[in-house]
Amino acid sequence: MATIAFHGAAQEVTGSCHLLSSPSLGQVLLDCGLHQGMRAKHQTSREQFEFNPHAIDAVILSHAHLDHSGRLPSLVHDGFEGKIYCTQATAQLLPVMLFDALSLYENDLERDNRKRRRKGKPEIPALYSKSDVLKVLSLLVPVAYKEPTAIGQEASLIFFDAGHILGSAIVEISFKEKGQQKTLVYSGDLGKKGTLLMNDPTVRNSADIVLMEGTYGDREHRDLGDTLAQFKEILATAFQRGGNVMIPAFAVGRTQELLLYLGKLQQAGELDNWQIFLDSPMAIEITKIYDQWLPTLDCEGVKSLCSGESTLLKNFLSTLHLTVTPEDSMAINTIKNGAIIIAGSGMCTGGRITHHFKHRIWDSKNTVVFVGYQANGTLGRLLVDGAKQVKLFGEDTAVKANVETLGGFSAHAGQRELIEWVSAFNNEPKVVLVHGEAGALDVLSHTLWQEKGIVSEIPMKGQCIAF
Repeated sequence: MATIAFHGAAQEVTGSCHLLSSPSLGQVLLDCGLHQGMRAKHQTSREQFEFNPHAIDAVILSHAHLDHSGRLPSLVHDGFEGKIYCTQATAQLLPVMLFDALSLYENDLERDNRKRRRKGKPEIPALYSKSDVLKVLSLLVPVAYKEPTAIGQEASLIFFDAGHILGSAIVEISFKEKGQQKTLVYSGDLGKKGTLLMNDPTVRNSADIVLMEGTYGDREHRDLGDTLAQFKEILATAFQRGGNVMIPAFAVGRTQELLLYLGKLQQAGELDNWQIFLDSPMAIEITKIYDQWLPTLDCEGVKSLCSGESTLLKNFLSTLHLTVTPEDSMAINTIKNGAIIIAGSGMCTGGRITHHFKHRIWDSKNTVVFVGYQANGTLGRLLVDGAKQVKLFGEDTAVKANVETLGGFSAHAGQRELIEWVSAFNNEPKVVLVHGEAGALDVLSHTLWQEKGIVSEIPMKGQCIAF
């Protein structure tokens, strides 16, 4: 009998990692992601895998976000040598993502080891290196959407567009077990319908087991039109206040949507005289990759970009400044007002946004705008929850800047869209809810039963389900 064990994103939002086992498949890992959060970043980086990496036959990657891909180098370091299946765009995004993560990891490790050396403690060895990242990239097998791919003698894989970020996929695995055909569908992260940049998530209708994310299983997002109106109002108020706007943004997905929305506001004459700074070398590299794939994305949202030489980084947004070097980034500190600063990391667990906070978050003229999910334990979550004081670079810092949240920009499906997606399965599969905090999954599970008569399970970390 096939089983699936849940080693991450079980009653939590980050660390996606699910192990599918079957005699005809062997052992196949669905995602291999990092836990994200202030403590989790360090704790998880030192954790051992709860399975033998050398025994894993293949990895199937739903998309490039680090909470789904970030532990691949550690997996390779610890003995994994199989193929890593992903979409073509994901294969392009991964080098940027993984090398950036390596740089941050090595910096954090060196900082920790300096403290340990001063205290006479032994150094912490690195869990992976550049060579491991390079090996991950050598194991990638890029696969086009809707292209059946054999992953065993009696098993096949198909990716479908999940509409979450560039290259994000719904994973469908079909295999035979004792002569019986079985199908697993894993949603990965499902995107919202009707966004300007991404296609709507693909609907599937038959499976034996469905693993579905429930990040926003307990609530809906604001209407996009209302969100754009709120965004415009926030920017106008911030401009009148004479301050600057800081937007912590995920380099993959959210940044590109933001640039599109800002460009549309500018073209409509509704952006005042803001200067926009994309202060993230990683986001700049990722946006270049998005520009290559624009013709495959939502035609309605990007047709103005596909019609000529204009792209998200070129000509579309005339006041956009790309800041690559640390010197360019520090120069933004001299701007007293009129700057919209888009910088990583999206949950404020590091990166250039924390430096901008250090220089500006204590000033009530400034505004922080959150446009994405903030996981428990992150600095972003503390700010969204109304913290009046936070610790930045070891120092307590007062929070006097205005903090705003724009839920309508989320790249995740809301509760209603999750219910609609899973309700399309017409053969009553086993439904398992993952990638959501316990409370959100409980609400989603209850609502599925109340409204649709769908029974769902919510596994704990380490639990194994047979099907």
